[in-house]
Amino acid sequence: MTIYLAACSKTEAPASAPAATPPETSAPAVNTPVESTTIGTDIDDSMLTANVKAALLDNIDIKSFDIKVETRKGEVMLSGFVDSPSQIEGALAIAHAVPGVVSVINSISLKGEPITLGTKVDDAVITTRVKAALMADDNIKGADISAVTRDGVVQLSGFVNNQGQIDRALEVTRSIEGVSSVSNELTLKQ
Repeated sequence: MTIYLAACSKTEAPASAPAATPPETSAPAVNTPVESTTIGTDIDDSMLTANVKAALLDNIDIKSFDIKVETRKGEVMLSGFVDSPSQIEGALAIAHAVPGVVSVINSISLKGEPITLGTKVDDAVITTRVKAALMADDNIKGADISAVTRDGVVQLSGFVNNQGQIDRALEVTRSIEGVSSVSNELTLKQ
């Protein structure tokens, strides 16, 4: 089953007067505004995400439920944990083949050794705590960050505004009880 969805690609007209440029600072402010997307671009990105997920679901060789898909301005990020390098290669090829995808970022990791049910439960608790802490932090747009945990290793992925948000997300995640390490797959919004 293949589902392709179409969406509006309308862009906003440029403003008549350029905005004043803030003075440069040595470190990026955590709440520094970045170039925003238009409603049309956001809809296009949502459609691309849905189309990539549908294409991954169509392939029986890929455990698509283990792969997260995020999109920003046509750039698709794949993250999560899979069993084999061939599943990574297959997921990348499928994502590249979806019409409208500009580029694909590979943030998929290999699972490693099988884990016990107890570890799976612990990982789910850690993921819930990490997501709650990221959402509660006013300096981070927690909704833009995905967290997946495997054997105590938390993988953070998504598109954030600046390096300050990446640093803060890593700091918050490392402070959560049960986190053994953090895999940073966060990308700055372009």
